[in-house]
Amino acid sequence: MSDIVNEIAAIVGDARLLSGSAVAERVTSFWNDAPMQAKAIALPRTTEEVSAILRRCHALDQTVITQGGLTNCVSAAEPESGDIVLSLEKMNRIVEIDPVGGTVIVEAGGILQNVQEAVAAKGRRFPLDLGARGSCTIGGNIATNAGGINVLRYGMMRNLVLGLEAVLADGTVISSMNRMMKNNAGYDVKQLFIGTEGTLGVVTQAVLRLFPQPASQNSALVAMRDFASVSEFMLRLQQQLADSLSAFEIMWGDYYHAVTRDGGHRAPLPRDYPFYVVFEAEGSNPESDTTRFEEVLQNALNDELIVDAVIPKSKAENRDIWNIREEFDAILEPEPVYLYDVSLPIREMESYVSKVRANVKKRWPDGQCYTIGHVADGNLHFFVVSNAAGNFHEPSDECVYKPLADVGGSVSAEHGIGTEKLRWLPHSRTLAEIELMRVLKKNLDPKNLLNPGRVVPI
Repeated sequence: MSDIVNEIAAIVGDARLLSGSAVAERVTSFWNDAPMQAKAIALPRTTEEVSAILRRCHALDQTVITQGGLTNCVSAAEPESGDIVLSLEKMNRIVEIDPVGGTVIVEAGGILQNVQEAVAAKGRRFPLDLGARGSCTIGGNIATNAGGINVLRYGMMRNLVLGLEAVLADGTVISSMNRMMKNNAGYDVKQLFIGTEGTLGVVTQAVLRLFPQPASQNSALVAMRDFASVSEFMLRLQQQLADSLSAFEIMWGDYYHAVTRDGGHRAPLPRDYPFYVVFEAEGSNPESDTTRFEEVLQNALNDELIVDAVIPKSKAENRDIWNIREEFDAILEPEPVYLYDVSLPIREMESYVSKVRANVKKRWPDGQCYTIGHVADGNLHFFVVSNAAGNFHEPSDECVYKPLADVGGSVSAEHGIGTEKLRWLPHSRTLAEIELMRVLKKNLDPKNLLNPGRVVPI
């Protein structure tokens, strides 16, 4: 073993250091099942161990890739053979739940679903929610500023983090474990580490905001004839359901049709409508909330704003509806399939999607472009399927990203930049902004050891 591997073994012990063939027994990521490549994988249990590992790596100019649940979509945590992997999977404790103060302290390796369930047992709610909840980690959610289905009401991960602890490239521990809603004393240091994909420091634990469990929760799946109806219905819900509207998820018809074909999800509505929306409202009075929800839905049907609808009558039926939106294995074959998340003004969505689809069809006559999204917060996801043999990532990127420049959109809404979107960063950030990113990176990680080559070029 190399000197750095021996030194890390002395910090974490042989049982928590994987090297040689043990590294290749792991897959590279959820999206890449090739055997992992790395000099070694360290599994620290404490912030002190993380600090000691980074201190030694810094002294020996050793690059470090931080990993959580491996669900990242932009190749931000895929190591190479010369890297040390810092996996935070052993740092998964829920340290403290404060129901009265509305906070939970969680280590970075904590699984999102485990945190949700633990605070629910105390009568509270952590509202961040996404399809990868069973495997993604809190540290990864922080590193990517994750969004998900409840952004409309509760905001991104950035809005849910009160404080955090992070370790810099040289091993310095920055502890900013604020528990207060208001703390305007100087710079908000935690923001340096939220959404920066582990390039400025390694988050080891965080203080997260909790909310009351809603007394009522009503959902529906509806179908519509055109995008104008989708926009009008969303505005009506925002007005008539006010702050209780927590989710508004759109599916283009071809996506719904594809994931509900034979072997896929059961289709609770006919499969030939142009648009489908799943929406949810939460409240404090089950009886009146349900009455109002059903009245709004019935009025929209009477006005022909929506053309069909189904309201789940059980938790199981509700989960089945949400699975149509969240579980898309049926369109991940044949490979390759290229996944995108972009954001743009809602008023530009219909024409933008049409341009992307036209680009895909022009490039691959047999290709497909499936579209879903958190439309109320301006976020769309694409699955581009070339239906042709070969690696077409670059031309696929051009199909999706080039039209964004005309509408002032962003190449990343919630997945980050990683390495996959690096060349497209100038489409969404000015040169002055990118230069400031470089300044921050050079000052906090002057040797470019933490997740090098991610987010911003040095």
